[in-house]
Amino acid sequence: MNSLIIDGLEKSYGDLHVLRGMSFHVNPGEIYGFVGSNGAGKTTTMRIALGVLSSDAGEVRIGDTPMNDTLRRTVGYMPEERGLYPKSEVRKQLIYFARLHGVAPARAVSNADSLLERLGLTERAGDKVDTLSLGNQQRVQLAAALIHDPEVLVLDEPFSGLDPLAVGVMSKVLKEYADRGTPVVFSSHQLDLVERLCDRVGIIRDGRMLVEGTVGELRARGPRAFVVRVDSADSSWAGSISGVTSTEVDTHGATVVRLDDNAPADVDQRILHAAMSAGTLRSFAPLQIPLTELYQEAVQS
Repeated sequence: MNSLIIDGLEKSYGDLHVLRGMSFHVNPGEIYGFVGSNGAGKTTTMRIALGVLSSDAGEVRIGDTPMNDTLRRTVGYMPEERGLYPKSEVRKQLIYFARLHGVAPARAVSNADSLLERLGLTERAGDKVDTLSLGNQQRVQLAAALIHDPEVLVLDEPFSGLDPLAVGVMSKVLKEYADRGTPVVFSSHQLDLVERLCDRVGIIRDGRMLVEGTVGELRARGPRAFVVRVDSADSSWAGSISGVTSTEVDTHGATVVRLDDNAPADVDQRILHAAMSAGTLRSFAPLQIPLTELYQEAVQS
């Protein structure tokens, strides 16, 4: 397997500059979360990667080879807007998509039946797509992206409209493909899912990559905070420490101590000593800032 490489993409529509040097890569076996607000450039990037749109500059590669029609056949693409035939039966449609990708007839049937079972759709195989719930239509759309055993997966909002059970099924399938070495990139507004599933995350705004890395790396770049549980009347014990910007008591009764970027190197020790002086210390740990907060910090800075 080779990496999917997005290298310096530029795209404009008249005076509207949609992509501005968009660059990132997805390694073999990696799940990459591509996040940003509506209009940030996520879908445009994916459409250029698949050849649906052309770029003004830059290129898309798989390994060292620029994307071409042959390589596109190896990519599984799931668009945000469903690309299914609503009056066609689910199983027949999947077999048809497999044959369009050049899959042999017997293998097309086998792949369709296997995916229907894995995605919990076997009982709906003979139903027309427009009779399915939106969640089941989304499962069929995923099956259509996987039907030809792709070597790269590009998924635009794959979890949109899914119930928790369907989210679990789809997450498991994506992990299975990553485990076999497939580069997987998906966009999503559901940042809790991105945080849970992705090896790395890229946050974009106005067609530019703002920050990327593992969630741990993004946390290291973001604001620092500690969660302290101490038997004390209130959280005022931390307010006078150099580098502390705010304190608050969370729903569990712990004090959240937030720091500024210029906090002293030994600020953690200062907080610890102040907490021990204020009362009986129950726990002391860095705050695991959720991706939602890291995202807000990145796009608003």
